Amino acid sequence: MSAQWSPGGWRELPIRQLPTYENEQDLAAAERTLAEAPPLVFAGEARRLKEQLGQVAEGRAFLLQGGDCAESFAEFHPNNIRDTFKVLLQMAIVLTFGAACPVVKVGRMAGQFAKPRSAPTETQDGVELPSYRGDIINAIDFEEAARVPDPGRLVRAYYQAAATLNLLRAFAQGGFANLEKVHQWNLEFAFDGAQGARYEELAGRIDECLNFMRACGLSPDKIPQLRETDFYTSHEALLLHYEEPLTRVDSLTGEWYDCSAHLLWIGDRTRQIDGAHVEFLRGVQNPIGFKCGPSLEVDDMLRLIETLNPENLPGRLTLISRMGADGVETGLPPLVRAVKREGLKVVWSCDPMHGNTIKSSTGYKTRPFDRILAEVRNFFAVHRAEGTHAGGVHIEMTGQDVTECIGGAQAIDETRLGDRYHTHCDPRLNASQALELAFLIAEQLKDERVARNGGIGRFAAAS
Repeated sequence: MSAQWSPGGWRELPIRQLPTYENEQDLAAAERTLAEAPPLVFAGEARRLKEQLGQVAEGRAFLLQGGDCAESFAEFHPNNIRDTFKVLLQMAIVLTFGAACPVVKVGRMAGQFAKPRSAPTETQDGVELPSYRGDIINAIDFEEAARVPDPGRLVRAYYQAAATLNLLRAFAQGGFANLEKVHQWNLEFAFDGAQGARYEELAGRIDECLNFMRACGLSPDKIPQLRETDFYTSHEALLLHYEEPLTRVDSLTGEWYDCSAHLLWIGDRTRQIDGAHVEFLRGVQNPIGFKCGPSLEVDDMLRLIETLNPENLPGRLTLISRMGADGVETGLPPLVRAVKREGLKVVWSCDPMHGNTIKSSTGYKTRPFDRILAEVRNFFAVHRAEGTHAGGVHIEMTGQDVTECIGGAQAIDETRLGDRYHTHCDPRLNASQALELAFLIAEQLKDERVARNGGIGRFAAAS
């Protein structure tokens, strides 16, 4: 593949969702700056993630992938990073302890800046301007100058991603993820109701287990897995002017890795088999994925899998279903059956967010939480019926106390959407809703384990 592929080969192919930069010299200068900058992640980390995703593909683990819909420059703050990390830790604890299932934790963080758009322009009060495409490209302010793509934003996004990764690594490896601190991950606004009580009960049971282990001479001081965790980053590889300069040859293997994130995926709008995005990602050795929406035909999916994972390596490829609550039961089974029939080793993950977006009567874009839960339930039901593993969930969420998705234990309705609607693009789950979803997934995983093993667990201990 290396002889037939190069990081810049995508430039010769048709591409969608790429902004037009007015000043090519400024764009070239920004790309040179990125090419000379240190990698954000390392090839060895990406290989470790691929190994863990291989366990997911084999039905022995579960993928939890979540974070911002679109990271912004304005909301960049250590507290926001910390709180999102807290919620992901809490979700992982619910899944690991409640379902006896190892959880691979991947954030939509430290690079999720660019967003595909359904139209190149938008109109407000009779004024038409280019669409906002994420802070790495242009600004959200509805002003002509703000909407001009700015190459300097690529470099700013890189440095924000580097700072975010630095903090995430400190949280994951510096003691913040210690299971003895399970009560300290609480966010007050999310723990006033039933979900908080359920989490506190679970945390109490974890305390009992830790006390028993300590009495047996085992403690977090002696067992690294109890005081730290693996945490990886991911984003949609949409803006290839950012991805190509950060693609490097690994000195140990001689293979190419996109060092902007551990895992990259291709969106539903850019997965053309002869397009630039598929061409770029087929050549990097990171774990990769692509979105599977209602328009994806079986033959096209199989061609994509063959192109992106020709050696059929477990952990290399994640298929992210985004059918909508009403479309899963008809749209997903043909895809799952084809993959099973061909003996293809993939991770099946559920994105219950993008297919359930509506416009509220108050004008806000939102997502009904009951439809999000319904898509997850239907996703698991399809895999139970087909005898395959529902391997993961891919959600847009935040640790902030937002009111962007209606429903959930907090009973957010359309009249409350404007209270704390802070997203720069799509509506996100808040901590309470994310935790409620985690409890549902844990129950589904328990049912899957029982169905496969007659009530006897088969998952190994989390690493």
